[in-house]
Amino acid sequence: MKKNRLWFRSALLAILVVAIGYTIYNSMNEESGTYISKGDSAPNFVLTDLDGKRVELEDYRGKGVFLNFWGTWCKPCEREMPYMQRQYEKYKDQGVEILAVNVSETNVSVQNFADRYRLSFPIPMDKEREVTKAYGIGPIPTTILVDKNGKVVDRTSESLSEKKIISFMEKIKP
Repeated sequence: MKKNRLWFRSALLAILVVAIGYTIYNSMNEESGTYISKGDSAPNFVLTDLDGKRVELEDYRGKGVFLNFWGTWCKPCEREMPYMQRQYEKYKDQGVEILAVNVSETNVSVQNFADRYRLSFPIPMDKEREVTKAYGIGPIPTTILVDKNGKVVDRTSESLSEKKIISFMEKIKP
């Protein structure tokens, strides 16, 4: 009887510790930026990609931009990357670009990931989370669709199927 009570109290304490830790983690990681949503102008940004090249959103004006915020540790992000690569190969000549903004990771880990999945689209590195904050990104993956005029067409934080990615590409195709 005492053993059961001790086990129950220990389990309850562990649940409370996890809940408190989760609350503290979320409050410390809340983004202070503006939440960018449908109809807004997409804020311009300048980042550097894995090859050291400058990536500026404004340079993609006239194209649809599939703006994806992701991390190598994120399992839903990992699942959607091969779908994104396949659709990038189909849509890049149709005026649609993918910018896969990596959030706060090292070039080495991101390059290893990109090599493993043979990713050929630009991967801007948001090491200081400035763009992530500017767009009000909370959970990842988050995808923001930007039309040829720089307006946000849609935003989602769901894990994307290949079918959904195709429908998004069609939505922003100029």
